[in-house]
Amino acid sequence: MSQNHFTLSFPLKSPAAAQALAELLPPMMPGLFQATDAIGRVHYSRFTVLSERTLLFLGDFDGDFGQLMADLARLAGPVFDGIFAHVDDPPSTPVANNVDAFVKWTKANLLQAVNLYTAYPEVTAREIKALASAADISGSGELHPFLVILPIRSYLHFLAVQLILRARGSGTTKDLDKVGTPHFAQFVPLEDNQIGFFTVYDGSFDKYIADFTKNIGEVFDLIFKFTKNPPPSPCRKYLQEFIDFAAGANRAPIGFYQNYPGLSVQDIHALIADSKSPSAAAG
Repeated sequence: MSQNHFTLSFPLKSPAAAQALAELLPPMMPGLFQATDAIGRVHYSRFTVLSERTLLFLGDFDGDFGQLMADLARLAGPVFDGIFAHVDDPPSTPVANNVDAFVKWTKANLLQAVNLYTAYPEVTAREIKALASAADISGSGELHPFLVILPIRSYLHFLAVQLILRARGSGTTKDLDKVGTPHFAQFVPLEDNQIGFFTVYDGSFDKYIADFTKNIGEVFDLIFKFTKNPPPSPCRKYLQEFIDFAAGANRAPIGFYQNYPGLSVQDIHALIADSKSPSAAAG
């Protein structure tokens, strides 16, 4: 699978830095989006403030991580220069003139996901755009990032949750396939014994959570045994309580980038199927 995910952790100088970046980043997003369009290998990306100590940058992409970071340094250097003004022990700036140092820094600050999910592993971002263009289809769907932070009760419980998630890897993939609306999903271990569950999904939040609990609620029932102040279980029985919990644990995204805006999972599956049909091959 050429697709991958990154979660970059930026250690901030102070609580004031977190507030400053929450205000600084939004007006810089058009420039980042333009650079990301030019690179062409990122499916989705977004920033979020995790805490007063940490900014996260998340992305779902094709190919090599180091090459992607090098391209971002060259094409979106000023965005990262602005961020590094508020970061502890940053690499040399300007980033565009210190590409190797930026790549080295990002590799050192990359958080490893416990598991990864993609709804369409066989195609790249460029291929999806090309298929949509050839079919003259523009996305009209509603997509959202979901950035849920789960506080785990202790370090031992934190390790136990990771073991559970690794053990259920292929089962979680099948469960998410049944939901039918997540594009990408990851469980990522974070600071202070927290687990991040990060997805991009189609449709309304309430419907997503309802479908989610029906198909993958058992995973969260397991995690909630180790979570601080969890909602009641099982999730599917206490749907509204789970919706309320998820809404409260969800972090606001800063700059949600979409390579092929508005295309739903089902749109993309249809485009892939059409491209493999005999009539498409004959054409």
